[in-house]
Amino acid sequence: MKRARFLIALLMLPLLAGCRPHGRETCEAPGDNPIRYELTAMDTFMTMTIYNQPGDVAQRRLRQAAELLQELEGLLSVTDEDSEIYTANHSGGAPAALSDDTRQLLEEALALCEETEGALDVTVYPLVRAWGFTTGEYRVPEEAELSALLENVGYTRVALDGNTLALPAGMELDLGAVAKGYAGDRIMDLFRSTGMLYSIVELGGNVQALGTKPDGSPWRVAVQAPEGGYAGALEIVGKAVVTSGGYQRYFAQDGQIYCHIMDPATGRPVENGLASVTIVADRGIQADALSTALFVMGRERAEAYWRAHQDFDFILLGEDGTAAVTEGLEDSFSLYGDWEDHPLEIIRK
Repeated sequence: MKRARFLIALLMLPLLAGCRPHGRETCEAPGDNPIRYELTAMDTFMTMTIYNQPGDVAQRRLRQAAELLQELEGLLSVTDEDSEIYTANHSGGAPAALSDDTRQLLEEALALCEETEGALDVTVYPLVRAWGFTTGEYRVPEEAELSALLENVGYTRVALDGNTLALPAGMELDLGAVAKGYAGDRIMDLFRSTGMLYSIVELGGNVQALGTKPDGSPWRVAVQAPEGGYAGALEIVGKAVVTSGGYQRYFAQDGQIYCHIMDPATGRPVENGLASVTIVADRGIQADALSTALFVMGRERAEAYWRAHQDFDFILLGEDGTAAVTEGLEDSFSLYGDWEDHPLEIIRK
């Protein structure tokens, strides 16, 4: 029972605490001396917790991490007119200067686009906007409009030369599929380098842990069920866990459901029978990127990609109620709650 309570407490924090425009520290029950910092950044609620450290030390590190998150948001926002990404998107094809952080993130993102053969594509923002997912004014674009928009989609046309970025006129970047993962990696680096050995962060659903819980046991993280609640429980040590699901943002029109995850090849929301993809990896940026990319790929291509790389694991939930995990998670993942009676398939090499 104690483990189950920890699971619910960790994952329900955003729902119970609500969104706050400014960060604040909170103290939990005594025992492991946890200090938690809560803030809103990158358009989502975030929590960061450090255990087994003096309060003033933990608070200082958490404030540093919060400042880092806000700095990254200021660089990467697609809507903030002062951000580097907004400037590049509205440069009309002229070169735009990037900071080291933005350059490093974009380099890694483009490498992941290439590695996934375009299943991840950081240039789909005009498509997301055309379907109404940026404004809430949902609509189904005509085929002619989608064809025109697809002419400006394609990561291979992004020209990055050192800290100088050039986008063709009409093309727009959105690094939302990798930004929180990158931020989580930067926070873990900060905590690791300053001795914060028992730490966990939840950045809008991206969970990333440093080491174990203070008692040496694994962290226990929930995997959301498409219909609400939780479908499974996962134990991790020093891993990043990121889920992408069609249920997270969607709209219905004429009896058809359209999710927010775009297929860069068609310009349309993905429809392949998957309800969600959860990636477990050493690095947050990889987990973040692959959760989107494998959702776009669909199950068959996702399995083939995993067998070719094998440096991560995944959990697939199907719209038909099926669940599958790669063999690396066989002993650390279990179905939970209403999903306990669902079939669970182990995907092997």
